[in-house]
Amino acid sequence: MTRPNNMRISIIAAVADNGVIGRDNDLAWSLPDDMAFFKAITRGRHVVMGRRNYESIPHKYRPLPGRPNIVLSHNSEYDASPAHLVTSLDDALDIATSAKESECFIIGGGQVYTMALDAGVVDTMYLTHVHGSPKGDAFFPEFDSQEWTMQVIDNHPEDERHEFSFTICRYDRKQS
Repeated sequence: MTRPNNMRISIIAAVADNGVIGRDNDLAWSLPDDMAFFKAITRGRHVVMGRRNYESIPHKYRPLPGRPNIVLSHNSEYDASPAHLVTSLDDALDIATSAKESECFIIGGGQVYTMALDAGVVDTMYLTHVHGSPKGDAFFPEFDSQEWTMQVIDNHPEDERHEFSFTICRYDRKQS
């Protein structure tokens, strides 16, 4: 995979203590303040997601408003319109690079996160650590924490609007 020049490639995900990121093609929790963080940080940026992740977005929010959406699918005939459809992560990153994007976000799901981490193209990860262990069937890939520096952005308590407490962290890949 070719590394795009001058564009930060970031992952953004909410991950439970047990690695769960979703259940039945949906989120496994309701965390409105984390969703607000997601919207704020990705607004105006290209977002890359797998087909199943795209289909999990409610129709009224699909494609995600205020940001170019790129859907990654093995099926080149899949109708993702009005989002861009690509069949490789390289093609997705090429679209963002061609648009002179400064930061492109990979927003899921688990297979796409794994693909990007395995390719070694991720510069930054914005991970919301959800302090709970809900049941789920989609998981965030394991990564070597020694390769990253971590900074806490926000600690949020459990409250009447948030079923779990959570911590939003930024991980930057260490320079080798």
